[in-house]
Amino acid sequence: MRILAKTIDLVAAFDASPNPYMLLDSDLRYAGMNQAYLDVTGMTRDELIGRPVLEVFNGGPGEDGPENARQLLASFEKVLTTGAPDNLAVLRYALSRKDADGETVYEDRYWSCTHTPIKNDGGRVTHILQHTSDITELVRLRGQMKGLRPEGRSTALDSLVGGGVLRRALTVQADNRRLETERRQLLDMFMQTPGFVAILNGPDHIVQMHNGAYGQLIGHRDVVGKPLREALPDLGHQGYFDLLDDILATGEPLIGHERAVELQRAQNAPLETRYLNFTCHPIRDEAENNVGVIIQGYDVTDTILAAERQKLMIDELNHRVKNTLATVQSIAMQTARSHEDPRSFAETFQSRILALSHTHDLLTRSHWEGADLRAVMEHETAAHGPHRMSLNGPHVALHPATAVSLGMIFHELATNAAKYGALSPGDGRVMVSWSVKDDAAPSLHILWQEVGGPAVVAPERRGFGSRLIERNVRHDLGGQVQLHYRDDGFSAEITMPLQKDAA
Repeated sequence: MRILAKTIDLVAAFDASPNPYMLLDSDLRYAGMNQAYLDVTGMTRDELIGRPVLEVFNGGPGEDGPENARQLLASFEKVLTTGAPDNLAVLRYALSRKDADGETVYEDRYWSCTHTPIKNDGGRVTHILQHTSDITELVRLRGQMKGLRPEGRSTALDSLVGGGVLRRALTVQADNRRLETERRQLLDMFMQTPGFVAILNGPDHIVQMHNGAYGQLIGHRDVVGKPLREALPDLGHQGYFDLLDDILATGEPLIGHERAVELQRAQNAPLETRYLNFTCHPIRDEAENNVGVIIQGYDVTDTILAAERQKLMIDELNHRVKNTLATVQSIAMQTARSHEDPRSFAETFQSRILALSHTHDLLTRSHWEGADLRAVMEHETAAHGPHRMSLNGPHVALHPATAVSLGMIFHELATNAAKYGALSPGDGRVMVSWSVKDDAAPSLHILWQEVGGPAVVAPERRGFGSRLIERNVRHDLGGQVQLHYRDDGFSAEITMPLQKDAA
């Protein structure tokens, strides 16, 4: 009952105060006001409760109306943001009322306002209490005294009204406006800085503020006001807390170059490695004591990863060039053994190098990520016309090394067919089919079958083409090959293991 009685006494005192008071919620809507406030505004509680304050006091007519509304809003926002009181020395309110004829007229009133935050147990501002003092008569008196001669003015009153208290109040308010504008500009510059910046206070490294780039780096976690060990626990095993402790203890700055840091950049996500260039400098007070640390730098992860990719590409290019040169050397030596005539050697050697080049062209288009089996066959047999080639099989993505080896095999098969088999002059055709067995160890089966061509017989000795086919299948592809020379045409069966992500 005592608590209830005290509450009633406070409400009664609030309502009986001769000074106007009003209470806003965090959305800047009226939550309450006393009778003095209703008297000065000429409005009722029902007209005000729940309405946005700037809907009621929007600055009124006149050129300075929007500026008056902006000052009021800026003061409210400052209280909500900082949690500290704010004052407006002089604020003009253009209050509307009805005249004798029922017309709406505006009356200028001048108030000095104090805006006080009201916080909950968690420290969050939930309401703003505005206390106002009506200084309209003081402002008007000052205006009247400007027209009087010096001898007609009281020195004390002149000091109070003309050049004293009110003038100083207006000067202070103008200075506060200028400083607030400069503060907002500096804060905007701080937030928009492309590099990340964070300011830590005290031995616990409490995050006082940070910019947008730092927020992006840490996954936009709510860290302001928290000790860094609590805000970013993922740094605990990486030694950064000890480094910050050393900066406060010694006052020596720290410079990090392409330093790795593991951060959880999304809720429940695994740690992600980022690379940073940064500097950490101590913040000193007037007594030169180290009281905080400012961290600033850049995320250079993309640059580091690009350099690593470039190195991998160069290493891969060197590897491919060596392999290609080894293949060319093998082709040259084997071709030379089979062709004593320089002209026939040049023709055969050139055709085989072109076959290798065709497959390389295919791989270049895919940035050497691989090539499709059908595309490799079409490239190597295109010279013989599509009407004499029948290709039938599913899509099979080949890895670069596999594509090069099969390209050379198909070239040799097509060349032999053009010289001795179904692709020689006549009506013969070649049918190529393939399938994939997707077992525990997937394998690719290819059948090259020639029909309608001249009868073929097994060669008395193996030529380079046969040796190349057998060598590539068994050595490079780890598979098996069978070559059949029958009266009804030549055929070749190739079975080879296939990586799971190639099918």
